[in-house]
Amino acid sequence: MKYVIGIGGVTNGGKTTLTNRLIKSLPNCCVVHQDDFFKKPDQIEVGEDGFRQWDVITALDMDAMVNTIRGWSENPVKFAHSHGVNVSPSTEVADPDQQIHILIVEGFLLYNYKPLMDVYNKCYYISIPYEECKRRRSTRQYTVPDPPGLFEGHVWPMYLKHRNEMVESGLDIAYLDGLKSEEGIYSQVYEDIQNTLLNRL
Repeated sequence: MKYVIGIGGVTNGGKTTLTNRLIKSLPNCCVVHQDDFFKKPDQIEVGEDGFRQWDVITALDMDAMVNTIRGWSENPVKFAHSHGVNVSPSTEVADPDQQIHILIVEGFLLYNYKPLMDVYNKCYYISIPYEECKRRRSTRQYTVPDPPGLFEGHVWPMYLKHRNEMVESGLDIAYLDGLKSEEGIYSQVYEDIQNTLLNRL
């Protein structure tokens, strides 16, 4: 059985922290990070707001991301091996219908790209309020540092725009409170996934 989990949400909401906890505790679990598909800085357009448009779908090579997910879907064992993920020995010999292979897709624009909408078996979305998001982002070191005013002038407005689009899409999404403790969020999601997987077997 193949199972794809989306972990989306606002910048600095805790997506990667949650993902890193889950991949250590879920069987045969691989991950695709959307941030790995950003285009080079010189390919990022400057918008009317005067900022490079990092927080829009065109800043990402989504074709490459979709192809990577497709590669996992076609052969999760081969994908796992090529990404250094140990596969439980029993999954290589057991009934293929009973094998569990999990892919976590993590990123900030997971639910705004039509070719990915039907990929997910379960969707999670982490939110935090404006002030907390701004505070967390100010403590992060990015390869390309944020210019002054980027958060207020581009990042947050794009987050609100994309979140509204996502809500209007009608996708079944479980919303998570990013102000909860890391352990609280992890426990909530892990238990939910375990229950869902048990029901599917």
